[in-house]
Amino acid sequence: MINSATPPAVDLLSACESVTEHWSPKVVAQVNDQYVKVAKLLGNFTWHSHAAEDELFYVLRGRLRIEYQDRPAVELTAGSIHVVPRGVPHNPVAEEECWIVLIEPVTTKHTGELDTPFTKSIEQQLA
Repeated sequence: MINSATPPAVDLLSACESVTEHWSPKVVAQVNDQYVKVAKLLGNFTWHSHAAEDELFYVLRGRLRIEYQDRPAVELTAGSIHVVPRGVPHNPVAEEECWIVLIEPVTTKHTGELDTPFTKSIEQQLA
């Protein structure tokens, strides 16, 4: 049976306002096999990669730098997006608080195969 219910609208800024912990993404929607997540970032994250998934960063507020080991860093400002290719080690850095949207496959592990103090399970991201 097809679900004909209309999903609610999501105000991304309001959803981000409700996030209380830095580096703790929260799922706000699902499009096919992709989650749409919001997060607040501050400081240095951790070097990691996602072997099988690309990851899209969209900056709502603030500035974000995506560092790479073998290529120049990418600087993002409010309104800009960047896709980190699958398998590429990267490290997000926010010198000041930054609000973002992530779009990534539902199979994407928060810190790839690494287990760090920042790691959040998908259950934590859905809460």
